[in-house]
Amino acid sequence: MTDQIPQASDRLTRRIGLATSTFLVIASMVGTGIFTTSGLIMENLGDPRALVICWLVGGLFALCGALSYGELGTMFPRAGGEYVYLRESFGPLVGFLSGWISLIVGFSAPIAASAIAAANYGLRALPVGVRAVLEVSTVGAEKPGATAALILAVGIILLFSLIHIASLTVGSRVQNGLTLFKIGVILLLVILGLGLGHGSTSHFAPQAGLDLLFSERFAGSLIFVSFAYSGWNAAAYLGGEIRNPARNIPLALFMGTLFVLVLYLLLNVVFVYALSAEQMSGVIEVGAEASLALFGPRAGKLFSAAVMVGILSVISAMIMSGPRVYYAMARDGAFFPVFGRVSRVTQTPAAAICLQGVIAAVMVLSAAFDLLLLYIGFTLSLFAMLTVAGMMVLRVRRPRAARPYRTFAYPVTPVLFILGNLWIVFFFVRDNPQIALYGVATILAGIAAYFWFRRRYGGGRLEGGDGGVSLL
Repeated sequence: MTDQIPQASDRLTRRIGLATSTFLVIASMVGTGIFTTSGLIMENLGDPRALVICWLVGGLFALCGALSYGELGTMFPRAGGEYVYLRESFGPLVGFLSGWISLIVGFSAPIAASAIAAANYGLRALPVGVRAVLEVSTVGAEKPGATAALILAVGIILLFSLIHIASLTVGSRVQNGLTLFKIGVILLLVILGLGLGHGSTSHFAPQAGLDLLFSERFAGSLIFVSFAYSGWNAAAYLGGEIRNPARNIPLALFMGTLFVLVLYLLLNVVFVYALSAEQMSGVIEVGAEASLALFGPRAGKLFSAAVMVGILSVISAMIMSGPRVYYAMARDGAFFPVFGRVSRVTQTPAAAICLQGVIAAVMVLSAAFDLLLLYIGFTLSLFAMLTVAGMMVLRVRRPRAARPYRTFAYPVTPVLFILGNLWIVFFFVRDNPQIALYGVATILAGIAAYFWFRRRYGGGRLEGGDGGVSLL
């Protein structure tokens, strides 16, 4: 019967090691954000020093979050990430809302944004006479029609969904290969850009005072940075498939996040070296423009193609991670049971992957790019902050619970993360009330969905505990 909760034989198995877990974190973070948002941040701040510091501050917040999630990951080494953590700390409703947000905002929307960016970078690499360039729509602009870029973006989502349905092993190998390629391209750009590129150190000249760092403009810019760093918690979603989770989950979160922080700072230094504040301001495809300025038109096309391949890595990582949340929800009786089943042939949550792919494809065809970025950054900040607060709550409620790893520098680390995100969210809501309302509407829809599922499937397994989610 279709309404039956999946049985234990459908459970995922632990086949992912530390290397793949760390690559997954790196791949989930390095992608659309770093190659598209620096121009938007420069437009907002107008100062190269403030731009680099903004990326540093956002990275430190992400690192604090990763250190905090490490403790939760070792306490609850299961598929689901925040869904499991918030269910255990604040109850089934908040846990469900986290899973709901993951489905709509945490994965489907970033996959859509990344696919749009990848398609546009790919089309830039084509000869002028062949390509049909899609100008990324902005808030308030008319939505783009069915162009070559939109078709390519949907095709990318379909391709990687099929890869991750087919096999965890094949998907992991594709994921690792794309991530290594992406890291190589970025390091090559940094080394050649600073060593041989036609840039200028004069671009680093200050354009504003340091008081800009304490302004609402700086806080607002951190929303874009939050989007670019989103994915630092990727290993947590595959907690039920990672070998030796007590060691590998916190290590993967920490090493992956720290590596990306350094990489982002170096890459932004290259962007500023290549482009003046005026040239960078408002540019979406800032990576392509920087390579064009540093190396000329031919190299610019090659870099655009390389960036497209690099962004495919983050799309692949999210398509791999996200369905594990919906799988965990379905096994707990909090979502349609079909999405809690593992394919007997491929041993992957095929139905959950298909669901996410369809939602992402619809978003590609219907949403504006920078509206997506703001919507994603705001909503994810709320739930990441709530998850870290839940870790502190569990320290009080379950002081004797097994914690193979304890958060470094507790309670300073989680408090810094929470206060930093509160600062960002406050100014964002004040300056972008319409987008904040979209986030609130998504949460309200999730509350309605929770009570529907509770009635439909009884709710006994929504009340927390290991239930069907435990994969140990």
